[in-house]
Amino acid sequence: MSSDDSAVPHTAPKAPLKPRGIRQTMSDLHIWAGLLVGWFLYAMFLTGTVSYFKDELSQWMRPELAHQAEVPDPALVAQRIATQLATVAAGSPQWSIGMSDARNNSANAFWRKPGVQGRAFENATFDPATGHKVAARETPGGEFFYRFHFQFHYMPVLWGRWLAGFCAMFMLVAIVSGVITHKKIFTDFFTFRWGKGQRSWLDAHNALSVFGLPFHFMITYTGLVTLMALYMPWGSDTAFKTPAERQQLTAELSAFIQPAKPTGQKAALAPIDDMVRQAQARWGRDNINRVTITHPGDAASRVSVSRGEEGRASMSPQYMLFDGASGKLLSTKDSVGPAAETRGVLYALHLGRFGDLPTRWLYFLVSLAGTAMVGTGLVMWTVKRRQKLPDPDKPYFGFWLVERLNIAAIPGLSIAMAGMLWANRLLPVDLLKRGEWEVHAFFIVWAMTLLHALLRPAKKAWLEQLWLATAVLALLPLLSVFTTHRPLWQSVAAGDGVFVGIELMLWALAALHAVLAIRTSRHAAKLRPSRREAAGRSAATASAGKAA
Repeated sequence: MSSDDSAVPHTAPKAPLKPRGIRQTMSDLHIWAGLLVGWFLYAMFLTGTVSYFKDELSQWMRPELAHQAEVPDPALVAQRIATQLATVAAGSPQWSIGMSDARNNSANAFWRKPGVQGRAFENATFDPATGHKVAARETPGGEFFYRFHFQFHYMPVLWGRWLAGFCAMFMLVAIVSGVITHKKIFTDFFTFRWGKGQRSWLDAHNALSVFGLPFHFMITYTGLVTLMALYMPWGSDTAFKTPAERQQLTAELSAFIQPAKPTGQKAALAPIDDMVRQAQARWGRDNINRVTITHPGDAASRVSVSRGEEGRASMSPQYMLFDGASGKLLSTKDSVGPAAETRGVLYALHLGRFGDLPTRWLYFLVSLAGTAMVGTGLVMWTVKRRQKLPDPDKPYFGFWLVERLNIAAIPGLSIAMAGMLWANRLLPVDLLKRGEWEVHAFFIVWAMTLLHALLRPAKKAWLEQLWLATAVLALLPLLSVFTTHRPLWQSVAAGDGVFVGIELMLWALAALHAVLAIRTSRHAAKLRPSRREAAGRSAATASAGKAA
């Protein structure tokens, strides 16, 4: 070796960096796909979960409507309301009557405003026993939560649906990447460690994910399918170009018949109850969903009687079409093409309206687990990173923002939803645009929970909002005692399962929030020592070693 070589220090070559594996890549994708839209997904899941009982919730939000012990004959209901609409909606080119059933104690109808172009409608609620309009409080009922979960609010409907679709695509990515990331996910389903901080949150997230994995994938994918014509319209635009072809496409997907041109020749409507009874003979007495009448009083009038959704695992339209003037059956729509039927089955799977009460409860519980899955994922992001903060009292802005948004999105949304129910009971019944003010109350309360989360220390904000959610949910049945004529004990005596069920569920949800509040109060974050503390400990250890 030369002297020049000996003067050059030799260092060991650096080991090449190990390339990131597929699981590590999928882990990053899973984390960020879930986080970036997690707050929207949580709101979509929770409001969608509630929507499985939207009809029952709508009943509870209209306490003026009497309990319906038996379902009235749909044929008589349709005839009574059609008779009323001849006066209430005289001159309208189209009436549509929704039947009462075991889940709805009222019938509803909407009609096109006469002489107005475009989609201008009026609506009213009717007593199925008399056919008269009922003076119930104006409220969006459970329908608000159903609409909110896929089109949000305070924005154009199309924008809301595009946003919901964007979030659903992220959800699909998070589901697939999560399965790839957690190679022991099914084993971990049977392992839950209480009080272990980050490990406990991960166990909960894994268990909730595996418990409803097929359902979560199905509900996300079918949610996209229900709006496939909006997200991917190019195929239908290419295949159906003329107005007649587009009308045929509409007939494949919907039983809502469009008014044809009137003749101007007056002709009284044939008895509606006779037409409905023909449909009942085909599908069953109580399996009638809607009666639609176009150009009533004209020779060109048509009556469509649609089949109900119960016991039918497809949302494809089935209806009988009658000549309105003579009552003659013109056609029966019993089936659609393979593509439309596939879409109808996927649509029915998403809505779950085909099922009986136990099936809807199963949908509710698994969907609630999906809501918890999204919530635990959001919380786990902050729990995992809090341990690595140099100074937990002064986190960086991104961490601080995520933590506050989690608080407003999780307990804050529960408070906002309960706040809307409080508004339903407290707002004056004759308030102008009362239904809109119920919705405004929902968003005002939700905004206040965000403001509270921004101003308070994180753990105190979590505890205060969880306890507040507990209180507002638990007190709702007591509020009904003072603001309605239907306290819980009277509902029990009358056998009103809807009112009893809703109020017992409010108490169950209050108990759930109380448990979460207690668990949160007992949780103590395990923080990694700061660099200064670690250096001090290392120096102390080294000194002790030298002394020894």
